This record gives sequence, C-alpha cells and structure tokens, in this order.
Amino acid sequence: MDLLADLQWRGIIYQQTDEDGIKETLEKEKISLYCGMDPTGDSMHIGHLLPFLTLRRFQEQGHRPIVLVGGATGLIGDPKPSEERQLQTIDMVQHNVERLTSQLKNIFDFEGENGAVMVNNYEWTKNLDVITFLRDYGKHVGINYMLAKDTIANRLETGISFTEFTYTILQGMDFKHLYENHKCRLQIGGSDQWGNITTGLELIRKMVPDGPKAFGLTIPLVTKADGTKFGKTEGGAVWLDPEKTTPYEFYQFWINTADADVVKYLKYFTFLSHEEIEELEKSVQDEPHLRRAQKALAEEMTRLIHGQASLDQAMKITAALFSGDVKNLSASEIQQGFKDVPSYQFAGEETLVDLLVAAKISPSKRQAREDITNGAVSVNGEKITDSAYVLSEADKIEGQFTIVRRGKKRYYLINY
Repeated sequence: MDLLADLQWRGIIYQQTDEDGIKETLEKEKISLYCGMDPTGDSMHIGHLLPFLTLRRFQEQGHRPIVLVGGATGLIGDPKPSEERQLQTIDMVQHNVERLTSQLKNIFDFEGENGAVMVNNYEWTKNLDVITFLRDYGKHVGINYMLAKDTIANRLETGISFTEFTYTILQGMDFKHLYENHKCRLQIGGSDQWGNITTGLELIRKMVPDGPKAFGLTIPLVTKADGTKFGKTEGGAVWLDPEKTTPYEFYQFWINTADADVVKYLKYFTFLSHEEIEELEKSVQDEPHLRRAQKALAEEMTRLIHGQASLDQAMKITAALFSGDVKNLSASEIQQGFKDVPSYQFAGEETLVDLLVAAKISPSKRQAREDITNGAVSVNGEKITDSAYVLSEADKIEGQFTIVRRGKKRYYLINY
C-alpha cells in the first residue's frame, strides 16, 4: 500500500489542496515537506503529536521532513477563536523554542539522505523591516482573501488586532521561504491550519510563478467517542515533558483508552502494520477483557516518546500497583506511581495504629486496630497483623517513603 493510501486507511487525511497533484508528485519523486508549531508553551502535549507523527511517516517512505519551531510567529500568535493572545517576551519564546526543539528531535531521524531538518522562522524574519514586509508580501494578499479565512472571520465580531490579522501572512512567508531555500513542496498541519497553509500557497503562486507546484494537506482534529476532549485528564493536559507528566502517567493515559477509541488511536499514533492493528481490533471485539490493544498502544507511545527504559519502568510500576508488591520499587518509581495518592508527613516514631489515624487512613484507633488484625493493612506490600507494630528504619524505602495500603486499592504515601 502506498503512503497516501496508508494515510487514508488510518483516517489521517482531512483536506488536500490538490489530491491528484500530491499523488502524482509523490509517485514520481522524493520531496521535502514541513510541519511547524509555535512555542506558546515550554512543552508539547499529546494533542500536538499527530501532524508530526504524520510527517515522520513521510520520512519513513524516503521523503525529507522539515520541522519548524516558530520563534517569530510565536511572538505574534495564531488567532484564537475568541480573544487576543497574551504576548510573550523574546526570552520566554526562546526558552520555549529550546524545550520544544529538544522534544521534537526525539521523534525524527536526523541522519542519512533524508535526515530531518530543524528550522526556526525567527532566523529569516528577524531582520525584515516593515516597508519590505508590506511591499514584498502584503501587496500579494488581498483583504477580502484574508477576511474569508475562518480564523479571522470568527474574530470580526469580538475584534482582532492588526498584529494577529497579519499572522497568516507571516506563516505564508515560512512556506515560501522553505519552498525557495529547502525545495519544500508540501506543508502539513492540523485542520485548523488550512487557512495559513493556503496563504503560503498563494504567496508561492504569485511570487514564484515559474516554480514547481506546491501543496497543502491537513489532518483531522483528534476526538474521543464520548465527546470529551482528547488528551485531557483530571489533572490537565498529558504533556511530553516527563517533569509535567511522568512516563508512568503517560503510559497510564494510553492504557486507559476506551474500547471505542483504541483502534482509531492505534491507526493515528502508532507505526504498527495494518495486519497487527487488525489483529488487535479483533481482540477488542472478541476478548476485550484482555485489553491487548490498549497495552500495545501504551507500549508503543511510551517507547516512542520516552524510550525503552522509561517504558520498562512504567510497566514495572503498573505491575507493582496491580499486585501490591511495591517493596522493590525505587524512590523515583514511587514518586511517579504515587504522585496523586494521599500523603502524610511522618513526624517521628509512631505505632502503626497511631499512624493510620494521624494520616486519616482509618477514622479511629479502634477501627485501625480492627483493620490491622483483620489483615486489611499492608506496609510496603507486606501484610501487618500486629496492632502493636511500630514503623522502623527497615520500613523506609531508600530512607524516603513508606507505602501503606488499606484494603485492595487504597494506597497512602508516608514521607520522611
């Protein structure tokens, strides 16, 4: 199956400026193509992933990906649907550029004949003066053309600044620059980028009329079957930065994917073959309790973003929490796996009964003693039945934590 047919099978293509032209071009030659993002924050989240993973699919078929981080466009801001963006300082944007660049480098191969190219549009716009911008670029983009863009039309009632009004021209300049300097023939992006992509094509058509044709392709918005927003949890966005979302939390997000969504996400986000995905789809239908598809999705995504070592660690934590055998976890693994469980700062020597009450694990000393003697309490995975038990140094994991469990699933983290 060729690349475009594969993308269609996966449900990744939303719009194309010239379907036949793209197909014919890809059949004849290997091209350079780009996808970009603005550094509005210091980390990507999983909602950013699909366009860049699609770009990587092109690379795996021999095409050269150009990965753009918008140090210039990030200073302006793509118009939001409802209001103006808060402008960031140059230092803030540069910090974000460095962080995002580091994350994007994990996704692509930068070696070989079609090694990825990383670019920053600040480099070709920082010395551009306003007269040149208006004469060389503004002259080619009509007001009526811009007013027809959804991103601009949607803001006309609430208001839009001239700064954000001109954003689409800035992004169009990127496509034209990459077309001329990197032989870039195709821009891909999310469905919300259609207007900006076509502005770039308009500039190329008018300013480089004799050049080969360029194209645009957009990718659908990722949705969940239940209507809730993809990539969000109770704790907020699922980030690629391991300091914001630990590899264990990242793994857990994917493994908790609903049956109704898992096959679509396997197609969107993983590089598993059609046969492998179809086999997993059959498993969802015939043996959903095994959750083979969810496990495959979680493993593929965690390995891709965080590496094999972090995947192994996430699976180790998951297995320990499921079995209750937590004594072999390291302090760093405990910090990941027990990030959101109730915690208590241990103040000194206490009996287990006193600790259960002080940490609000049991409501009273009488209940605490009953819980212990009934075998409902464990310390670091070991069941304790002695109501006179006193916590000691031996109960501290790396001198930092003790894990107390009451019942089968209620965990508590004791800090020292």
